[in-house]
Amino acid sequence: MSRSSKQQYSFWFVMVVALFVTCLLIANIIAVKPITLLGLTVPAGTIIFPISYICGDVLTEVYGFRRARTVIWLGFVCNLLAVMAIWAAQSLPGASIWDAQIAFERILGFTPRLLFASFCAYLVGEFANSFVLAKLKIMTSGKYLWMRTIGSTLVGQGFDSIVFITVAFLGIFPTELVITTIVTQWLLKSIYEALVTPLTYGVVNFLKRHEDMDAYDRDISFNPFVIIEPEKETSR
Repeated sequence: MSRSSKQQYSFWFVMVVALFVTCLLIANIIAVKPITLLGLTVPAGTIIFPISYICGDVLTEVYGFRRARTVIWLGFVCNLLAVMAIWAAQSLPGASIWDAQIAFERILGFTPRLLFASFCAYLVGEFANSFVLAKLKIMTSGKYLWMRTIGSTLVGQGFDSIVFITVAFLGIFPTELVITTIVTQWLLKSIYEALVTPLTYGVVNFLKRHEDMDAYDRDISFNPFVIIEPEKETSR
């Protein structure tokens, strides 16, 4: 009997989910600051956002697409809650001793277009990453984890970069700059995950041993809008 049949959510599953959501929220908060990385100008969120993709890989590889899908939507809801809280704090009148409203709005404020672009890119990128990884696992019979994680990242980060930069900046920046920014972010985030592949291997192997799980997503729905679905993933 697998451990998943004895308890719905294990300690380690909760830890991975917490790390996933934390990295997502932090990345969105610090993304307002442009930084120079390897001579390129990118949002500061680039230094931590790829970790959410690594967590997504771990969730899909160990627990299956069904659980990864639930976590992706959980991240979306948490991000939406954070945005609503920030908006409320920004809109409510400050106390008489508060003299940093302009700085608060500059750092934590957002425009509807950028917010919409961020939400769309997140959902498209994360679901594409998880879908490709799950499908490749079936095709390779669970072999070549490095190829599956890097391949899914190339697709997921590609969609994420294309959707966000296009929706957020097309018509504002020159088309050439939009294309250059898409390619730059895609390459940096993909290289990031490729470099930490050994860490991904270690985490995946650790969880498979301790959870007694190795999900293969056969005969399940890959519809991203199916939130609740009976577990059908089969082990190796």
